[in-house]
Amino acid sequence: MRIVLIGTGRLGTNLAPALRDAGHEVTVVRGRALDDLPSEADAFIIAVKDDVLGDVIARATEGRENQLFLHTAGSMPMSVFEGRCRHYGVFYPMQTFSKETLVPFADIPLFLEADCEQTMATLQSLAESLSHSVYQLSSADRKYLHLAAVFACNFANHCMALSADVLAHIGIPFDVMMPLVDQTVRKLHSIPPAEAQTGPAVRYDENVIRRQHDLLADNPEMQRIYDLLTESIHKKTMNND
Repeated sequence: MRIVLIGTGRLGTNLAPALRDAGHEVTVVRGRALDDLPSEADAFIIAVKDDVLGDVIARATEGRENQLFLHTAGSMPMSVFEGRCRHYGVFYPMQTFSKETLVPFADIPLFLEADCEQTMATLQSLAESLSHSVYQLSSADRKYLHLAAVFACNFANHCMALSADVLAHIGIPFDVMMPLVDQTVRKLHSIPPAEAQTGPAVRYDENVIRRQHDLLADNPEMQRIYDLLTESIHKKTMNND
């Protein structure tokens, strides 16, 4: 396929070489440099930040109303294209990306939505050329998928950052946590997260919990996070018993 990829951020940096490796002809255009946008392609994929997506769609579709446009945002509905072009859809790779390390697309779940069956057939073919894990999902359900990803990735990573802060207080690098982190994730390949949960909150070991709470006395915000997570883990454990 002839694909125009609009966006050179973290996703665009990873998606462009993946598309080329899959045999597609790819033209990359910066999200704010749409004056150079080709007039035709088999698909225009917009991979920009949510807060500029509407503006980029308005500018990119002008004069290209009969072209196929896709966006890659997990939290934005497909309806952002309505009234802008005839054929449109969503091509959402659920993964965290960086410019420094390219992520192989073969195992990345791709979630698709389309305005019609013909568009979906095109998206399905494109997605299957990149990944073995392809799903169709509505905008309404994709909002929950994105929320789940925020918990599993963004919030979990923030907890790693808080862990690093605690370690820095005693002069220990975060590297010491990596075997623990790796094993925690490794377990999730074979058992559900609720069954993999360990720690003082599961047992509700009040002595340990109280002492750890007190260690955070000089950081009330982190102390509140500790208390909320402890209570949440304990309640979920009780509900699953």
